[in-house]
Amino acid sequence: MRPLVFVCCLAIASFLTGQTVATGQPLADFDAYVQQAVAYWEVTGLAVAVVKDGDVLFAKGYGIRELGNPAKVDEHTLFAIGSTTKAMTAAAIGMLVDEGKLDWDDPVTDHLQKFRLYDPFVTREITIRDLLTHRAGLPNADFLWYGQESEADDILFRMRYVEPETSLRSSFTYQNIMYAAAGAVVTELSGMSWDAFIQKRIFEPLEMNGSIATAATLDAQPNVASPHYRVDGATRVIENASVDAVAPAGSVWSSVSDMAQWMRFLLEGKTRDGTELLSKETLEELFTPQTMVDSEEFYPTQAVTKPHWMTYGLGWFQQDYDGRAVDFHTGSIDGMVAIHGLIRDERLGVYVLGNLDHAEIRHALMYEVFDRFGEGSHRDWNVVLKDLYDGRRREAERRQSEAKKTRVLGTAPTLALERYTGTYADELYGTVWISVDGDGLSLFYGPGLKGELEHWHYDLFRVHFDAAWRGSTLVSFELDRKGEVVRLSMGGASFARRAKK
Repeated sequence: MRPLVFVCCLAIASFLTGQTVATGQPLADFDAYVQQAVAYWEVTGLAVAVVKDGDVLFAKGYGIRELGNPAKVDEHTLFAIGSTTKAMTAAAIGMLVDEGKLDWDDPVTDHLQKFRLYDPFVTREITIRDLLTHRAGLPNADFLWYGQESEADDILFRMRYVEPETSLRSSFTYQNIMYAAAGAVVTELSGMSWDAFIQKRIFEPLEMNGSIATAATLDAQPNVASPHYRVDGATRVIENASVDAVAPAGSVWSSVSDMAQWMRFLLEGKTRDGTELLSKETLEELFTPQTMVDSEEFYPTQAVTKPHWMTYGLGWFQQDYDGRAVDFHTGSIDGMVAIHGLIRDERLGVYVLGNLDHAEIRHALMYEVFDRFGEGSHRDWNVVLKDLYDGRRREAERRQSEAKKTRVLGTAPTLALERYTGTYADELYGTVWISVDGDGLSLFYGPGLKGELEHWHYDLFRVHFDAAWRGSTLVSFELDRKGEVVRLSMGGASFARRAKK
């Protein structure tokens, strides 16, 4: 058990770096611990902030912003915060609730008259609360924006073609695009774009002066981390994957210095000058459990933390840990990771940002901080969680190896390659273009999903995306009785071939 001490003794500010580094218990050696963790997980760059009892006890960067560039990460370096953006969107809705412009349980169509889903009953009954709790009964539909050049309005329009996976409110399925719909409600009722609302109503009053709501101005920022991915065993710099098409689900870029102010507000209920951005009732509603989350939809860390309950609030995953109620959320987008964890009863918060894809050091550091301020047994979270996630990676590699054994060698395509070329389209999934590229075929399904086709067997091919971190997937061609290609299938989606003009 670690003794608690008064927070006034826990932190000092360095006049040289501006970083806040803890000097007393329970974070006395936390700086050294993080340095060891960064090396252990082989993370390129990382930043951490800890808030307790209204004070920022720790805020520091580690490593570098980009391989091959000596510029170091500091507490002001911008990273993509990914889905930890969702809590801001929920708070924005809460501000409109406080203003009397809507209620959590208003039907969405009361405010977005053109909003339509596949099932007319669901269209009529789905509420604002449903948009924020992943219980609309819809499957993941990220193909509508990931790697594409889609506009938000078009994405929301095409949701009417997405068939439901379950009935409304019967289960939890993580769904980014419903947060985009919530953002559209913010725009409709506030008279300003979602990103302008976040800037004016959250960033400015909390003095989050370095944060940006979308990647649109990223190139103009002076202190930005680049995303990294391990490809064929080597870490490499990759391109940013924009989330701006579904911005309210995950487009914010911020630093641990700024996110510490966001954490402080959520824990204290007011800004540093005492302003309440949300009523106490609305702030509590954000953290009130809304729906149960089953183990398949929760985090692998449950194998270690063994929670008795797992729920989702308004932009927050929730669980018990060591007899304490935890609200948290991760953010993940190509080459970038984040985690935001709060124990509100203890006015304790931790935020971690990193620039290596799915670097689960984020979970290790969150639980490490919780343990240091708790009374439970202490684990070496780095070892425990690295073993857990390495095991999952090995299992995924084993399944991939098993799948390769189904390949039938020695076959050839039914047709000459040029007869597979053309345009394939679907009203939901969009358009795929197949063309001859040298001695083979290439596929284009948006600027982020293009690559060469390798013949697999018969009329089945495998596309290897130019963005190697996006992996590969099988592409099959269907022939009619006349021997003409009529359909292409990829990743569970089907595209009809358009007649050539």
